[in-house]
Amino acid sequence: QVQLVESGGGLVQAGDSLRLSCAASGRTFSSYTMGWFRQAPGKEREFVAAINWSNSNTYYADSMKGRFTISRDNAKNTVYLQMNSLKPEDTAVYYCAAKRGLATVVVGYYDYWGQGTQVTVSS
Repeated sequence: QVQLVESGGGLVQAGDSLRLSCAASGRTFSSYTMGWFRQAPGKEREFVAAINWSNSNTYYADSMKGRFTISRDNAKNTVYLQMNSLKPEDTAVYYCAAKRGLATVVVGYYDYWGQGTQVTVSS
């Protein structure tokens, strides 16, 4: 069992940066691939980024490449999402998620989810 708690969301202006954190419980954090997803009102949850447990390879949705960076600190059981050059269309609830095995963009393949943190970007 893994419990995930996100933090770091807030209200920012377009062009600003935010860093989201996701703290995980459990002693086996390093064996989980971690992902970030987001869900805007009236839209489906979508993949943002993921980082493999085994080699820390990272993956991004096309619209986030070059602006967002996912990283993990296994000693702190924490995964981060650094978001730069934020746009109003980045406004959403951001969720972190965990799964065994390699990274995937598919929401349903992740086994554990946090409660989400709201990010609002004003124009």
